[in-house]
Amino acid sequence: MARRGWGGSIATAVGVAAGAGAAQLGFGYGLGIINWAPADASAGATAWVAGLIWATWIAATSTACGAVCAQRLRDRAPAPDDATVVEPDVGPGDGVLRHVALALAAGVGALVTVLLVAVPARAAVGADTGSPRNVAAGYAAVGVLVGVLTAVWALRSRAAANNVIATVGWLWLLAVVAVVDGVLAGRGLTSAQLGIWQLSSDDGRFWIRDYFYWPGALLSLCSALVIGALAARGSARHADRRVGAAASGAAGPLLVATAYFLAVPRLTAISPEQVSAHLIAPYAVIVGVGGSVLVAALAQRAARRAAPPGPVTVPRQRTAEPSGVPGDPAPAGQPVPAGTDTDTDTILATPVASGAEPTAGEQAADADPEGATSAGRRTRAGRRTR
Repeated sequence: MARRGWGGSIATAVGVAAGAGAAQLGFGYGLGIINWAPADASAGATAWVAGLIWATWIAATSTACGAVCAQRLRDRAPAPDDATVVEPDVGPGDGVLRHVALALAAGVGALVTVLLVAVPARAAVGADTGSPRNVAAGYAAVGVLVGVLTAVWALRSRAAANNVIATVGWLWLLAVVAVVDGVLAGRGLTSAQLGIWQLSSDDGRFWIRDYFYWPGALLSLCSALVIGALAARGSARHADRRVGAAASGAAGPLLVATAYFLAVPRLTAISPEQVSAHLIAPYAVIVGVGGSVLVAALAQRAARRAAPPGPVTVPRQRTAEPSGVPGDPAPAGQPVPAGTDTDTDTILATPVASGAEPTAGEQAADADPEGATSAGRRTRAGRRTR
């Protein structure tokens, strides 16, 4: 850490990541979104898988949010008054090391999620393992590792960081709406699926082949498209950030897809709602990238239209330099070289240099146009004699 203040940024990353993990898990436990031991024993397997997915995703997003918040707080801090106490920056490689250090610090803070997941998971119902506490803690630890990698990407690309933050906010809003909908429908506090809201899962019209819920798929894909486009809009205006902005649409949906992939190794052991969410998650990543790429392409097109036109290339004009070909007239103001065989009209068309006295032949040509030819010949003969 070459400059003053990076120790405080590391401490901020640790604190923010720990706080974000604790807050998200507390919010999930309080609203019943994460429920390791549901009242209905038949929903135990579904709640177990949903809990693993939420634990992985919360650990990853807490790490990424902690690193991003620490970086942005440092960027907004005022510069010190005494510039002599600030050590000079080093090369660009040091920036990568700083980002890795912030990401690792955020990962250390997010390890609190491992403890907060392992303790309640001891009472998990429907777990297909003899040690649900260790399994749940292992998933949370893997989520922290995924979050460290995502944090490095988010620190290098502002658009990716915006995408992760916007995705976190949207998915929690969607989970709250799903819980409220369940309470209003008389189902009570039931566990919610990550990124999926079952509008009416009992209606067969919303299902394709009994395992693909198309309203949830449409909601997930549209949200990934909109978030990917909006998060990349600011960075796409800068030419040097346009490539990162084009890839930023995958940041948030990729965390969701990773959580589903890690927590659901066997599709036959989960409910149809979770099968649908598992199948939709990879396509949300593709659609999110499509939204950011579209915004980057439009920004590049607008920049080309707004750019001033380049200099107009004018063909080189022919000058009055002597070409050395017999019969070509001499440039204006220059005498005809001796021995040059030119016709009379060419000699008469050559202007007289400023300040030069006309010869007798030239005066005779001016007075008697009909004798211009003989006068011109006598003038050339006199010049050769001299």
